[in-house]
Amino acid sequence: MFKKMFLVLTFLAAAFSPLRVDAEIFIRGVYTKLPLQQFKFDGKTVEVIEFLSFYCDGCYSFERAIPAIKGNFPKKIKWKTVPIYWGKGSPKPGEAYFLAEEAGKGEKIKEALFRAHFVEKKNIGDVKVLEDIGQKIGLGADFGKRLRAGDKAKDVQKALDMTGMYGIEETPTLIIAGNIMTNLHPFNHNADALRENVIMILRSILK
Repeated sequence: MFKKMFLVLTFLAAAFSPLRVDAEIFIRGVYTKLPLQQFKFDGKTVEVIEFLSFYCDGCYSFERAIPAIKGNFPKKIKWKTVPIYWGKGSPKPGEAYFLAEEAGKGEKIKEALFRAHFVEKKNIGDVKVLEDIGQKIGLGADFGKRLRAGDKAKDVQKALDMTGMYGIEETPTLIIAGNIMTNLHPFNHNADALRENVIMILRSILK
């Protein structure tokens, strides 16, 4: 009797769990499923983790596509930005982003950092340049002090550690619902094509 009851409860738990893995079967689009990570969907919102570098031209191009993605699913996406740096890039732009995000100005500094590097051709690894950016978007003097002290250096290192955990080799890369990875590579680095692919994946999950 106990065994039968256990089996029934197990079946019900699987049938009504908000994190049902079998939901992945119906996901459309171009992506890599990460076998060591768990699919996560509570039935209401989907987390999208965006790994980017402020030195990456593909990330700069894709940044303009993000509002269209979010606009297709209002209040149904939890977008998380994780800044990393490759090669000779500086960790300071990432530290600046985490400080600004903490102050509720993550999106503003994200836009300002891309503009400074790609449009204004400034050295965003220079703390003085970052302090000027911070001042322009309304961050106080404490921003510069904390940036120079390396208050968010551990966060930047944690971001790099996450790339190893997910097996990320290029930016921008998106991790959707915990274990669905997609990036620009299959689309010949076409940001608009990646945008449509992400919308297709999200629509499959949120249907």
